[in-house]
Amino acid sequence: MSESSTERNNAVRYEPDETAPPLLALGLAFQFVALAVAGIVITVVIVGKAAGQPSQFIAWATFASLLVAGLCTALQAKRIWRFGSGHVLLMGTSAVFIAVCVSALESGGPALMAVLIIISSAIQFMLAFKLSWLRNIITPAVSGTVIMLIPLTVMPIVYDLLTAVPEGHENTSAPIVAFVTIVVAAGLAMRATGMWRLWTPILGMIVGTIVAAFLGVYDPRSMLEADWFGVPDGGWEFLDLSFGREFWLLLPGFIFVTVVGMVETIGDSVGIQRVSRRSPGAPDYRVVQGAIGADGVGNLLSGILCTVPNTTYSSSIAVTELTGVASRQVGVFIGLIFVILAFLPKFQELIIGIPNPVAGAYLGVILALLFIVGMRIAVRDGLDYRKAIIVGLSLWVGLGFQFELIFPGLMDGEWASLLQNGMTTGGITAIVLTVLMRLLSSRMRRLTTTTAMSKLAEIQSFLGDAAASWGWSEPGINRLKLAAEETVLTLTDHTNEDAEKIERSLRVSIKRDIDDLIVEFAAVAGEGNLEDRLLLLEESDTTTIEQDLSLRILRQVTSSFRHQQYFDTDVITITVNES
Repeated sequence: MSESSTERNNAVRYEPDETAPPLLALGLAFQFVALAVAGIVITVVIVGKAAGQPSQFIAWATFASLLVAGLCTALQAKRIWRFGSGHVLLMGTSAVFIAVCVSALESGGPALMAVLIIISSAIQFMLAFKLSWLRNIITPAVSGTVIMLIPLTVMPIVYDLLTAVPEGHENTSAPIVAFVTIVVAAGLAMRATGMWRLWTPILGMIVGTIVAAFLGVYDPRSMLEADWFGVPDGGWEFLDLSFGREFWLLLPGFIFVTVVGMVETIGDSVGIQRVSRRSPGAPDYRVVQGAIGADGVGNLLSGILCTVPNTTYSSSIAVTELTGVASRQVGVFIGLIFVILAFLPKFQELIIGIPNPVAGAYLGVILALLFIVGMRIAVRDGLDYRKAIIVGLSLWVGLGFQFELIFPGLMDGEWASLLQNGMTTGGITAIVLTVLMRLLSSRMRRLTTTTAMSKLAEIQSFLGDAAASWGWSEPGINRLKLAAEETVLTLTDHTNEDAEKIERSLRVSIKRDIDDLIVEFAAVAGEGNLEDRLLLLEESDTTTIEQDLSLRILRQVTSSFRHQQYFDTDVITITVNES
């Protein structure tokens, strides 16, 4: 383990299961809220204003979004059954839903948007419990591409907000306010370090609003006249259960964006585990599934309450790493503060009244960063020529359809309405190309058996025959068989000392990838992560105990080893090179 990694882990003062002093936890909770609350509210305001919704709806949606954020942040921390990560993961409105929510509000109002959110949340619940299904389809290349397409599809909304000012101010006020906001936010972001970097978008909005007030495009009267405490009147509508044409046209986009939000939650839940432990370890995908489940609860509540769906906020990772406090007690306090803020109309009106050019400039900075996040995800596992084709072609198709540059006028009616969403067309393209790449690669061969050691000869024979058919040499086949033997041993030994008494269903899959063979072992989930034990072996002395012998051998005969734990499945993937 590197020195920097050691320093980072030693900086953790309180792990999730440890109780921090109440005053410290409460102070950190206020810090989390201060960083996130503007983004939560401003996303709702942008959606409402872009869709031309009345002030009653915006006020209600703001109240509902803060309420949902509070409840779901507390759920993430407390973890009830399979819902919640058990970590400090702040929840709030998701910018990835801006485009589809605006389209739904314009087409059918809050009632249509609400039912679309509820239906898509059902998909999220299903995928949360069967997350292992998606591991070969929603790859980093696919999810990164879709995330990069989100800012590109929201660009027209940003440009509309930049020029939306009262009559008589269009020529000078709007560009000045937008320019000042972007310069302050981006300039500070490039110079600031540590905690200050998290505050730069908010500081940009504050300075931009002050400039707008001097130029006469900011009116604080609604904030001054608002009550200190209460619940907004109106704004909520019953669900639209007619399932008309607009519903079916918008549903694919909502499902797609929900999956994208889920990908973001996966990344955040993996990241928060990394910064919440004193000792390094592989991510526990049961924690990830719990985080997605809580995210689904948030989207379900958002749909019922007619507000913009939520997701986890990456700022949770940054603040936790900077402070070293990962106690879930902090997450509970954050939730309580958000719930209290939901009942303070004056505070909400303060943010709702932010001028449109300021909101547009703020959104532009956030979306620019989101594009870079997508780029990093796309190249996270390397970008060979096959993945480059997926990313590049999908971006090209998505942009072409979004701005009607591909076959303009050829398609109209329902197909045109569906395909004009660049995120939908680009995302479908990425998924189709990923599936096609898998189909064109060497055929996956599978064997269904159990983890009983009496089945080892059958597993080794299956793998050996597959390797021989691909022209592997005898030494390479023997190395593959040895790796298979030690993997089966680890799948049994890490849950129970008496391996023969527990037989778990096991599916073995093998495929060729250029000079390597990739073997996947999928079994009923157990306890303890094998990657963690491999890391511990690197730090331990040379004394070898029998339980760790298999892992030591695997470290020598495989070029990569990955263990993913889900509620229902253990998946071990190994890569073996012939030479």
